[in-house]
Amino acid sequence: MKREQLYPILFLLIAVFLSACEKEFLDRKPLDQEVSTNFYQTEEDAMMALVAVYDVLGYQSSPGVSWAPFVTMSDILSDDSYAGGADANDGMDENELNTFDIPTTNKIIHAIWIKNYIGIFRANLLLEKIEDIDASREFKDRIIAECKFLRAYFYVEQVRFFENIPLLTETIKGPSGYDQEQNTPKEVYDQIASDLVDAIDALPEVIPPAEAGRISKWAAEALLARVYLFYNGIYASELNAGETVVDRAVALQYLEDLIQNSGHDLFEDYRMNFKLAGEFGVESVFEISYGDTPQWWDWDYVVGGEGNLAAQMQGPRVTGSEKWNRGWSFGIVGQKLVDDLEGDPRLYHTVLFQDSLDGVLTEGYQHTGYFSNKYTSDAEHWGAGGQFELNRTCNHRVIRFSDVLLMAAELGSPNAQQYLDRVRDRVGLESVPATMENILRERRLELSLEGIRYFDLLRQGMAVASEELTVIGVRGPKYIGDQVIFDVTFDQATKGFLPIPQTEIDLSGGLFRQNEGY
Repeated sequence: MKREQLYPILFLLIAVFLSACEKEFLDRKPLDQEVSTNFYQTEEDAMMALVAVYDVLGYQSSPGVSWAPFVTMSDILSDDSYAGGADANDGMDENELNTFDIPTTNKIIHAIWIKNYIGIFRANLLLEKIEDIDASREFKDRIIAECKFLRAYFYVEQVRFFENIPLLTETIKGPSGYDQEQNTPKEVYDQIASDLVDAIDALPEVIPPAEAGRISKWAAEALLARVYLFYNGIYASELNAGETVVDRAVALQYLEDLIQNSGHDLFEDYRMNFKLAGEFGVESVFEISYGDTPQWWDWDYVVGGEGNLAAQMQGPRVTGSEKWNRGWSFGIVGQKLVDDLEGDPRLYHTVLFQDSLDGVLTEGYQHTGYFSNKYTSDAEHWGAGGQFELNRTCNHRVIRFSDVLLMAAELGSPNAQQYLDRVRDRVGLESVPATMENILRERRLELSLEGIRYFDLLRQGMAVASEELTVIGVRGPKYIGDQVIFDVTFDQATKGFLPIPQTEIDLSGGLFRQNEGY
């Protein structure tokens, strides 16, 4: 299956190996000069560098560290999924997240940390070089806006996971810049808001099909609202984006603009959100592209390929099937989510039941009989070639229009009842009053297994998070193993944040402090 890709591997290789100055597209200058002085000259150079920034969006691992797909790890932290895997040793790092017993040496948290700072570095570097490139003002302004959005997105992931992180808005120029202290969460979130407000003003409203995957104004508006809801929920404060204070009214204003003017809408059929035919469709406000171009084989450099590892990790361990292909049964779904979705038309589009599988199923660790049906190893998303585990072709829908409607309802839109009804009517459910309880419940049902639930719970406060994330004595009919391996107790002492990786603590020379609870 060959698909249009925003960031083919050629561009990634260019970004990774900029030091190879014998490349034909680089001017030949003295070898003792910095590569960046030879490269950032033309619009073509700028586009290659931009693709290198976008490419990090798709990273689901860090070379030599661990695999850490955002959706899979966020859902394992939530009450939707368990760690899973072949056995307890196979998913040891994942189960440390699942049970909130996370050492500072956990490989997954280190992979997340590295990935986001790679993206931040690349965005900062292009922002520093773009003005020296021979290009039109319009071209430069769009590149700057995209880099600011991408930098903001990487910081959103990083600060929501780790809270106390360094804020870098320019590249480190030498040894004198190596000693970086952690910034306050407010400083980081205000920078995120500033970047997104700037991006909104400069990003295009319409993305041509040939540029599918590039960021629109609407994606920036939606991400800013998501950031506001989390920040305000955790810290009970507003965002300062330079001269713009992003409060409840401003966040809602951006969402109303998106709803009324973007052209985004709900698919008539909920299932289309996770079909190949629905990629970059009318409901997708922000989407990360994955695929099988190029067809990838290299287990030692997984980030070189474009396959969706979340789909591989979460698929059932089935052989001899015409519908599924040898997943690894991580992020296995729990009975609690199935119970909450009972009677809801979205249940079977969200959860894959063991009884629906053909072929031979190998039951792994924390087997429940339930798997994700949104990101999975189904036949529709098999790659056309290469190592099959590394070429899953399903895109990650980061922000859907239904999420936008529910955020606007939560922020107190005068159209809140209409927005909630639209989400429910799409799947044939009757209207319920647009109370905060019903809106948040609808988010849980509409957006489950999309990496959103955990952060939604944290922003509702520690009491709610502890009640929902502590799951004791819940057991379904297909569960295998002693109850103790399914019991989870949330650790309020950590406030839901991950520990700063020990490697980074050591490298900081005493400047970093570890997060509370670790």
